[in-house]
Amino acid sequence: MNEIPADATPFPHRAGNLFRIQYSVNWNDEDPKLEKDYVNQSRVMYNFMTNYVSKNPRGAFLNYRDLDIGAMAGTGKNAYRSGKIYFTMNNYWSWWWEVDNERDELARTILTILVPVLALLWFKWTTSFIRNGTNRPPGPYGLPVVGYLPFLGHNLHERFTEMAHKYGPIFSLRLGSKFHVVVNSVDLAKVVARELDQTFANRSPPIAAQAITYGLINVVWSNNNAHWRNMRKLLVSQVMSNANLNACQGFRTNEVRKTVGNVYAKIGTPVDINEIAFDTELNVVTSMLWGCSSSGDYFQGFREVEFKIIELLGAPNISDFIPMLSWFDLQGRKREMQKQNEHLDRIYDSIIEERIERNSKKMEGEVEEDLIIKKDFLQIMLELKDASPSFDITQMKALLSDILVAATDTTSTMVEWVMAEILHNPNVKKKIQEELTEVIDMDVVQESHLPKLKYLDAVIKETFRLHPPLPLLIQRCPDDSCIVGGYTVPKGSIVYINIWAIQRDPKNWPNPLEFRPDRFLNGKWDYNGNNFKFLPFGAGRRICPGSPLGEKMLKYILASLLHSFEWILPTDEEFEISDEFGFVTKKRKPLVAIPLQRLSDATLYK
Repeated sequence: MNEIPADATPFPHRAGNLFRIQYSVNWNDEDPKLEKDYVNQSRVMYNFMTNYVSKNPRGAFLNYRDLDIGAMAGTGKNAYRSGKIYFTMNNYWSWWWEVDNERDELARTILTILVPVLALLWFKWTTSFIRNGTNRPPGPYGLPVVGYLPFLGHNLHERFTEMAHKYGPIFSLRLGSKFHVVVNSVDLAKVVARELDQTFANRSPPIAAQAITYGLINVVWSNNNAHWRNMRKLLVSQVMSNANLNACQGFRTNEVRKTVGNVYAKIGTPVDINEIAFDTELNVVTSMLWGCSSSGDYFQGFREVEFKIIELLGAPNISDFIPMLSWFDLQGRKREMQKQNEHLDRIYDSIIEERIERNSKKMEGEVEEDLIIKKDFLQIMLELKDASPSFDITQMKALLSDILVAATDTTSTMVEWVMAEILHNPNVKKKIQEELTEVIDMDVVQESHLPKLKYLDAVIKETFRLHPPLPLLIQRCPDDSCIVGGYTVPKGSIVYINIWAIQRDPKNWPNPLEFRPDRFLNGKWDYNGNNFKFLPFGAGRRICPGSPLGEKMLKYILASLLHSFEWILPTDEEFEISDEFGFVTKKRKPLVAIPLQRLSDATLYK
């Protein structure tokens, strides 16, 4: 009975994991004794499996096909003919305890050793918490120490939406020692981001964010204080203002035209949509910041570094949930993020030093043409540093990171999503091309054409609705206890606004899972956070300040690619449109498409 079937499939078993063994029984009503036989068989097989797993701590074998219990348990003929038992082993901890390297295995081992001590501390702390806490939002129970962490799964936006169906539009859960609240409705989002916006204007940054932001002195992660207001004012007035964006139109035109030329050189061959959008946006942003594109040696490998930064910002880190373990950095998230920050630091140091040297030569009377300094953002910050001792080089770097990382990653991600939806919906693609031909004819796309492309704008907004780049936005943290939806949200809680759920809620959107751009052709829809049914960039004080630039670049890149080329999918690749949750939720499989010439005049591609 304890022999392993010859065609058994190995099932990885790791010490410390929790497994559930389920069995279900189908019986034949024609035999009144069969039900009892099946119950006995179930017990036999359950004991067999649990006994085998206990004797094989490094590996258990499970035949994933139907197991013939009549043959294994030696029961009667009827049982052999009709009886089937299906086993399912669910590893509750798989999302958190997947061991990719020795460091993660060490983290798990140390935590296991600390569990008894932490459990006692957790019991004392939660007893006090329950005694003092009243009227908290409903939510699931968790385990000692880790709370509800083992049960979340990978795709938090989907999991939180499922939990909202069970617990309501606002619910809470404890992850480690941190109290989290998730808001899933339009009305409650208004309370958090409008009515109590001042209270919820602080952040609760992960340790990885602290490592990449020079100690949280940037705009994205800094708390709502005088420093944050001054930094945001500088960013908005000097980079994202309408006057500056209009002044930088030439940069955008040059880089988009270069991209069209680069894609034309690859006619008939597969290209990575995200990569070409990323390079275009990076060149535009660097031209705006310090007057030249990123084509130099400074930015070799920058895309990979940025992807790693975004990955680490969204990666689960036990130090975030159990702060007393943060000193050990058990999973190495902080160390890894510091490596990425060192890479960025080298870029910023080189560019800033070069600019300071040029400024010095200009002051000494050297006026060669290539040394004339334009009043770009870097020059403005250097002059501000000289005039204000409170503004230093480190703060300059923090602002540069805000703009570079946020602008390039979000825009390239959304270009990929929009193109994926267009290629997935041929009727939408046809309407876009008809509009482009009507507005532009067979000429080159200019920024002046963009306001007339109403249907393309609707397609972009519909894509933002279904695929918001930050489905939970960036978490907020109240600086005082307050009431939301009739429940008390304690001071210091971590609060998420689940716009992924709001923007797919049938109460807000008819047939919400269908891709229907027409719904954005009527009414006023923008990215300013005024309509809480549609919040891709957030709302209130913490709305993304870079949305004006992102909107312009996204529309310009897409219009140029779709007007200049006919796009088809490779025949040897299966198309899919699923997402992969992270700090920025990306397409699970990168979109690769083949461009074909669409404009008859080849000189328009030069």
